[in-house]
Amino acid sequence: MGVVLPVLFALFAAFSNALATVLQRRAALTVPQSDGFRPGLILDLLRRPVWIGGILAVIAAGAGQAAALATGALALVQPLFVLELPLALLIASLVTRQRLPGALWLAVAGVVAGLGIALVAASPMGNRTDVPAERWVVALAASAFAVAALAVTGLRLPPGRARAGCLGAATAVCYALTAALMKSAVHVLDDSGFVAFLTTWETYAFGATGICALLLLEHAMQGGPLVASQPALTLGDASISIALGVVLYEEHLRSGWWLLPQLLGIALICAAVLALARAGEGAP
Repeated sequence: MGVVLPVLFALFAAFSNALATVLQRRAALTVPQSDGFRPGLILDLLRRPVWIGGILAVIAAGAGQAAALATGALALVQPLFVLELPLALLIASLVTRQRLPGALWLAVAGVVAGLGIALVAASPMGNRTDVPAERWVVALAASAFAVAALAVTGLRLPPGRARAGCLGAATAVCYALTAALMKSAVHVLDDSGFVAFLTTWETYAFGATGICALLLLEHAMQGGPLVASQPALTLGDASISIALGVVLYEEHLRSGWWLLPQLLGIALICAAVLALARAGEGAP
């Protein structure tokens, strides 16, 4: 049962995020496209009931993610969110009543198989509950620099793949950092209670990074095709989360010859995600 519960919670969160992606993308395409960073975009989206439904799905995903991070390693939980893309395409096909071709089902199977191979080979372990302040300082500074550089670069580019890719990568950094901070805050809640949860800095930090991720995500969806933004978001979140898990929480991955099946699984995931993103480029 050591990994079963976090995996189940993470799968629920991935499904909820996939549903949110479908709903938010449909809403984002109904508002005027913005050339720069426009906080007012959220005010426009608030008038779309479908976007409100997407936000409710995000809240459900956050609850599932918090439960997963409270019981499992960051390097185990966050890579499972790679399943968001195939789940989003499956949900979109049901919403639009369009059947997925056989090639896409093969790509979906590739994501699932690649993820299974990589996680079994890596066998992420560790569930440290406290992180030294100096590690947080380095992680927060590096993440803030990466997000700022990617966001500024993306917003200076014209709408297209490069813009969407930069904004998707910036969103991925925010997602990974939000998960790392959430894990720490949830452990405070579990160990010290609700009052301590409300007074620890990590609670407000993961709230702030989560809002930043939401704003960047909406602009990434408007900035260009899914084939550019979604792989950067999906693969970036997983890889950065693994790095944060190792650096902050001292989580361990298998090494030695186990690296070969890990690389095989990662290659399979990348190829399948790119195929799915190309398919989702024209999805409504």
